[in-house]
Amino acid sequence: MAEKLGPGDSFPDMTLNLVGGGSINLPADLKTTYTVIFFYRGHW
Repeated sequence: MAEKLGPGDSFPDMTLNLVGGGSINLPADLKTTYTVIFFYRGHW
């Protein structure tokens, strides 16, 4: 398991596949300095 991010830590680079197709690179594709990211696993 990865370590948790703490205050002042940089968000790690990652690529996520989108449900409707395509992908997003975080944090590179974000257009703002400050962002809240919420991960929701949904129903399994």
